[in-house]
Amino acid sequence: MTTETQRNEAPDSSDSPVTFINVFEIDAAELDEFVVKWEQRARLMRDKPGFIDSRMHRARSSGSRFQLINVSHWESQEAWEAATADPDFASRTQAAREQTKQPITPNPGVYDVVVELTAP
Repeated sequence: MTTETQRNEAPDSSDSPVTFINVFEIDAAELDEFVVKWEQRARLMRDKPGFIDSRMHRARSSGSRFQLINVSHWESQEAWEAATADPDFASRTQAAREQTKQPITPNPGVYDVVVELTAP
C-alpha cells in the first residue's frame, strides 16, 4: 500500500496558514463542564478575521495525560495573534482556568505542516 507524502519546508512568510494546537491536562471529572465553556470561547474566535476551523478532541481513556486536544486553523499567525489578543477572550480563558477544582494545564503552540499524508 502506498501513500502520497508531501514534505513542506517551514514557510518564510508570516502570511501563510498556521495550525494552533493546545493540549490540556485536566481532571477527567471536569471535562464536560470545561468543554461547554470552551465551546462558548471558541464561538468568539469563529467570528474573528482569519479563522478557518477548530476541533476539540477528547481522549477515549480517562487515564490519558492529555484529556483534551484543540486543533484550530488560521489564515496566518497575525490573524491568530490578533484574535487571541481580544480582552473578552483573554478574560474568559483566565476564568476557565480559575473556576475548576483541579488545575488545568494548557500547552498551546502554533505549528506549520511539515509532512502531509493523503490516502491513495
